[in-house]
Amino acid sequence: MVEDTQLSPEIQPACGADRLSVDPVRAARLLLGAQLTGRDVTATIVEVEAYGGPADGPWPDSASHSFRGRGGRNTAMYGPPGHLYTYRSHGIHVCANVVCATDGVAAAVLLRAAVIDDGVGAACERRGELVKESALARGPGNLCSALGIEMGDNGLDLFDPLAPVRLSLGRRLRAAEGPRTGVSKAADRPWRFWVAGRAEVSPYRRSPRAPAPGDSD
Repeated sequence: MVEDTQLSPEIQPACGADRLSVDPVRAARLLLGAQLTGRDVTATIVEVEAYGGPADGPWPDSASHSFRGRGGRNTAMYGPPGHLYTYRSHGIHVCANVVCATDGVAAAVLLRAAVIDDGVGAACERRGELVKESALARGPGNLCSALGIEMGDNGLDLFDPLAPVRLSLGRRLRAAEGPRTGVSKAADRPWRFWVAGRAEVSPYRRSPRAPAPGDSD
């Protein structure tokens, strides 16, 4: 269990999906400190990245999967808020996003890292016995692996009490902020947020395909 009081949020009622009906940056800040439960593991989110949508939307974002419009799997990004959007990174790792904004408007928050509160044994079975506890859910692919989040969870309602993956929003935590990791477009946009001082937070890596710092939005 997490003993740091900074990561012991006061859990709010299950109407939290309404609280995510906001822009992606506000939603990202709300998700820091939230608890995510997936298949025998509960974790506290400590790192996220916000993503907007297409050029004609309220938050144009060339790094977003929805930038070129709705189609296929990214349909989940168009709402309703509080649902899950999953995709594979490099065709291998499952990554999880929490959809925000309003139904029909594309925006989501990538879950990048979490602290395992309960179910460390189950997380270790999925990630490997030699992985340090602080690294079990560090990085979006590892987070999904540790919590058993699958591609088939795409579109799942995270506030459904019977869902295999569930989300509980807590009190808002103070966030450090900086550019998103590994994106080649909109690489300077400070839409990555994390809880400073946590070993579970992943290191920042700028994409080698991104323009020089200062030459991107």
